[in-house]
Amino acid sequence: MAKNILIFTGNGKGKSTASFGMAVRAAGHGQRILILQFMKSDNSTGELATLRDKLGIDVRQTGLGFVPKPDSPKYPAHKEAAQKAFATACEAMQSGDFDLLILDEICGTVAAELVSEQQLLDALAASRDDLNIVLTGRNATSAMIEMADTVTEMVPHKHALESGIPAREGIEF
Repeated sequence: MAKNILIFTGNGKGKSTASFGMAVRAAGHGQRILILQFMKSDNSTGELATLRDKLGIDVRQTGLGFVPKPDSPKYPAHKEAAQKAFATACEAMQSGDFDLLILDEICGTVAAELVSEQQLLDALAASRDDLNIVLTGRNATSAMIEMADTVTEMVPHKHALESGIPAREGIEF
């Protein structure tokens, strides 16, 4: 089995949702799954209630929420959290403990310079050949896209928030 790298990127809704659908599919086949959420920190989301609590999928929220600008005094804590999560991702890429590794919001993590593009590319290149790896988030770089086997870009045409409809339970969280 060859290594398979997939990317869900773009400005549209559905990047994380698509990857979580893959996790459900993989769980249905008895695969071992790890989801690392690089920027998320809300333990009350619907995906956690289902993936972790009902399906027993290993989901770890490692982020501290919205990332401030690099000149903010809070930025170093975000970078430290991302680097720690990235070390966990690198271990998972080598361990043999997982069949599917989802790095949720890693593209945005790289764009925010919390993890360097080169760190990610090197880790992906060195990962086990039998591992499926999914990268999500806005701003996937051209080098990430080049390395990936499958890339889907989510393009928004219309979003309820633009019409003043607030985020809805079960849809946005």
